[in-house]
Amino acid sequence: MWRSLWRSIDRFSLQYFKYVINELRQIKVVDWHNRELVIDLLQSIVELVTYGDRQDPLIFEYFMEYQVLAEFVRVLKISKNSRIEAPLLQYLSIMIQNMNSDHSIYYCFSNDYINNIIGHKFEFGGDLALYYVSFLRAVSNKLNKDTVCLLLKVYGDSVVSFPLYNEALKFAHHGEKMIQTAIRALTLSIYNVSDDMVYQYITSAPVSKYFSDLVSSLSNQFFHLDALVHATEMRTNQKRKELLLETDKIVDDLYYFNDMLGVGQSRLSTVVIENLLRMLIFPILLPLLQLGQSNGSNLSAVTSFYTVSRLLQVIGGKGMFNSVAGVILYPYMTSSVRDAIERDSTESISHAKSILSEMGKVVSSSPETEGAENSSLPRDTASNKRSGILAHVFSDNPSLSLASLFLLFILAEAKDLHPLLAQMIGLNGMQNMIILNALLKVLASQPPFSILIQWHTGWFLRKLLILQGKGLGDHNFELLNSSYQQSRECLQKELDGCWFDHIPEVLRNEWPNCKAALEESSQCKDPFFVLELDDSQQATDGDATSYFAWKRMVETVKVFILYLQLKSCIFKGELLQEPLLNMSSTIADSSKTHASDIASASFGSEVSLRSGIPCTIAFSNAGIRDIYLIPKARETTGKVLLAEKHPFRSQRGVVLAIGPLAGLNPKVDEDHPTWLHLQIREFEPKLHKIKVGHQSSGMSNHVADGRWTLGFSNANACEAARLSILEEIRKQRSSVESILAPLLQDSYPGNLSETESQDE
Repeated sequence: MWRSLWRSIDRFSLQYFKYVINELRQIKVVDWHNRELVIDLLQSIVELVTYGDRQDPLIFEYFMEYQVLAEFVRVLKISKNSRIEAPLLQYLSIMIQNMNSDHSIYYCFSNDYINNIIGHKFEFGGDLALYYVSFLRAVSNKLNKDTVCLLLKVYGDSVVSFPLYNEALKFAHHGEKMIQTAIRALTLSIYNVSDDMVYQYITSAPVSKYFSDLVSSLSNQFFHLDALVHATEMRTNQKRKELLLETDKIVDDLYYFNDMLGVGQSRLSTVVIENLLRMLIFPILLPLLQLGQSNGSNLSAVTSFYTVSRLLQVIGGKGMFNSVAGVILYPYMTSSVRDAIERDSTESISHAKSILSEMGKVVSSSPETEGAENSSLPRDTASNKRSGILAHVFSDNPSLSLASLFLLFILAEAKDLHPLLAQMIGLNGMQNMIILNALLKVLASQPPFSILIQWHTGWFLRKLLILQGKGLGDHNFELLNSSYQQSRECLQKELDGCWFDHIPEVLRNEWPNCKAALEESSQCKDPFFVLELDDSQQATDGDATSYFAWKRMVETVKVFILYLQLKSCIFKGELLQEPLLNMSSTIADSSKTHASDIASASFGSEVSLRSGIPCTIAFSNAGIRDIYLIPKARETTGKVLLAEKHPFRSQRGVVLAIGPLAGLNPKVDEDHPTWLHLQIREFEPKLHKIKVGHQSSGMSNHVADGRWTLGFSNANACEAARLSILEEIRKQRSSVESILAPLLQDSYPGNLSETESQDE
């Protein structure tokens, strides 16, 4: 009653605030009987303190003078299984978040009240961990270089405890992603406001174990990724989705390391890089490059190259680039190069110098590298290609070759790489020519490698052509010309396929995408492709549905675009902006008025039956019906209609069904010569693009094609209908071939045979 009276008088007055505080102090035990009352009191206190911080200094002065925060600590201690902790932490978080003045924040963090709440022995269950971490996050958001010291426990000149940081780290690997994210944000807030004394504490044992634990967790994720890469029981599509999910998690973790390094504090950067190098990079590269003993639990080579490449792309930095390059190039270094790097006093090379020192101990006993005294990657690959990274670059497995070469490209294009190390990579000399020849052999392989391997090999080839800056020799010309002819033949085969009518459109749509992909830098190109190259070799088990035929056609077009662009790179030194297509005849025809109404026909519409071929068809729910078959091509589009005679207009019909002309593949039944079978494409690419974004991982892209069986009066009529359909398909295909004609000429965008004279 009295409480209601106070509320009705002035809820935001100092008198009411005193009353609420007094009410709370009367509570000796918090249990289920008075839990709601205590929650109400805590809420009122937080509301009044927030109001006082902004509007009434007297309220906040009373809050400070009478040590109201101590009451929050007391409530926690006298709670008897009342579950008061969650609302108390929630209200405290709200209060801290809404404090504006530095004076208010400074007071709240003083007197160890916040530390006492942080250090309280909570029994975490249900959602309490989420409320607790939110409270810690609210505190960290208000930290600055002046207030962080208030939460430390110091002895002499050293920090001996930092409850906010210590307790937060206990949730660093919590199963709830939201909590993990909050803890990482909290640690970054601390790193950004800490001084040397705090950094000394954070980067020293046992607290520094947090960084080694992070790297250990990251390493475990890479091993899990490796297991997925080599899993054989999953379907390719499902496996790819699982790989994407796992790599996304890994990249998130790598960006957290990048954020830590971005703080720019040398002590923090040193401990992060040292842990990454010694616990992840070094154990991966040594056995991979045959420079150390394998412990039997190493990552596979492809996953190893993905790991190092992704780490360099996301984390980067001079220290990381120079250290990785130092390990890779160590077997090929002369003593003079090693001495020059050792003498370099630049801070960014310090990690690499430490690594090189340890490498000397490891490599000195390795028989593979004895006597290596080269100034760059060895040019005589006949004797050296099976050692170090070149054993992978010149591997017969294209997946491994591209994965290792990608790492070299990342290092070669790194602006932060030490000049001596950059010079050693030497991708613009004789080594370039050898690698270029190996890539061309992959492209010219028979039978051809997968579309994915061809495409990424083409990306590497263009990079090397740019570095080389000159044409191809006779042998390399023959390899490239063979590959180009092969891609052109594959495209011409697609003109006999069920999707030939879509080739011009796909070519126009994919051209800018392919051009952008070819222009992508090594730093931006996602190395995920190296994880799926082996799976890309798997066949589709002979599936001949229109969906898989569509995928094959699109991939064939992409590869053909690749070779056109490679030709342009050789002849013009640049990529083609757009394809040269012969659209003049199409434009001219489209301006004419088409007499037939078939082109615009839809289900239920009326059409002329003058060109219709009488036949019958059996419907499961309507029996046998007399209909007319109407195949019609107009430029690059074509339809086949089934129409039933109009009941009142003898020369008109009503459309019952529509199918695409392309892909009909008309066949006369061997046992029934009056039956004609037509295959109907059911897969619709435009609808597929809309649906694919909403498709769950368990859904299949497989779409069963339709089939029509038509009956004719006799065998001659059936054959005539088949020939009529083929003639309309021929007209449609002819229009498509006319559009593509300029691209299929050997002289576009230049004649490869001309390259023979360029290098003589």
